Amino acid sequence: MRPVTSCAKAPAMLSPLHAALFCVGALLAAPGPAAGETLLHAPGPQGRLEGAFTPGAPDGPVGGPVDGPVDRPVLLLVPGSGPTDRDGNGLPGLRPGTYRLLAEGLAARGIATLRIDKRGLHGSHAAVRDAEAVTIEDYAADLGTWVATLRQETGARCIWLAGHSEGGLVVLLAAQTVPDLCGLVLIATPGRPLGALLREQLHAALPEGPLRAEAMAIIARLEAGQGLPETISPGLRPLFRPQIAGFLASVFALDPARLAAGARLPMLVLQGLRDLQVGRADAEALAGANPAARLVLLPEANHVLKAVTDRADNLAAYGDPDRPLAPGVVEAIAGFLAAPPG
Repeated sequence: MRPVTSCAKAPAMLSPLHAALFCVGALLAAPGPAAGETLLHAPGPQGRLEGAFTPGAPDGPVGGPVDGPVDRPVLLLVPGSGPTDRDGNGLPGLRPGTYRLLAEGLAARGIATLRIDKRGLHGSHAAVRDAEAVTIEDYAADLGTWVATLRQETGARCIWLAGHSEGGLVVLLAAQTVPDLCGLVLIATPGRPLGALLREQLHAALPEGPLRAEAMAIIARLEAGQGLPETISPGLRPLFRPQIAGFLASVFALDPARLAAGARLPMLVLQGLRDLQVGRADAEALAGANPAARLVLLPEANHVLKAVTDRADNLAAYGDPDRPLAPGVVEAIAGFLAAPPG
């Protein structure tokens, strides 16, 4: 464990889910490799990046070194916001293990995956000195490095980029410049500029009053490219911390639907209908922008792709790595990679 900065405690009126949206900087221990995984490394700005490669081999032994070309599709899975690791775990209480479960499910269907740690965090802690001094363009550049490494190390002929939540924005940005991709998988990805999404979330989370008005004013400043104000109320600092001002500016400048339209690749948009953070309208905006997109809606799935019932169950799923993925998650991704739109 290498403690550096940690996220401020969320104010009582915000759920941990909202507060975690832009909470970047807690450096947690790198997950150990599971059975059947091989650690891969790629060059980062100041040190190496790290990821876990799980080969898809349903008809033979899984694991060991990467030897020989990978003929099946390889899915490069990009984590969501904050200090989320390659397994899909992050802040205390947010430990659903979603990405590890997804890799295991896809491996059983012959699909290899690479799950990565973001620069400055976990196994990629040496890649930069300050995990908070990053932009979303930096993360996208790392995907180009990872794709080149995957091709060199595995001989993979067909690489897909998959992004969860904020990771979907990274994937959309990377798709503008990374050549020869097979396609994209966007999982619970915002389909509107982040200012619009955050404004909607905070209207639901904050009562009408001075704090909500201040939050709306800060969002307007970020949308206008003016940066954060010098003073921010304590109740809003977990969302708008000065340490991540550059990252916020880079994310607020993105229009996800415009990026989806410019991708010109086969695209799967996967969205749970019990997601408390990203909604059906976001998924429909992404899918509607790209004629090569397929939209799959999962009635029982929440933001971390677990089947849930009421709100209490929804929140409990974020801390339950033993709860399986919702029905249809693995099947939708595996089916699309096997037969994307022609």
